[in-house]
Amino acid sequence: MKLVLGIVHIILSIGLISVVMLQHRKQGGFSGIFGGGTQADMGGSQWQRFTALTKITVVLAAIFMITSLVLVMISL
Repeated sequence: MKLVLGIVHIILSIGLISVVMLQHRKQGGFSGIFGGGTQADMGGSQWQRFTALTKITVVLAAIFMITSLVLVMISL
């Protein structure tokens, strides 16, 4: 079980690195870092405005964190 989960964890990490490297940089400057935006930007759901690549990144990161926690719990 631990070996299979370790292999899945490694595959997830490679996938997560690949997806992050495929994303485009935002040219927002400091306003993007500090959360700058207008009230018009706040309309609608944030999840719907994400691109498919960003959604994949969020899902892979969540699964990566879960497998990390499970691996730690198994090793105790």
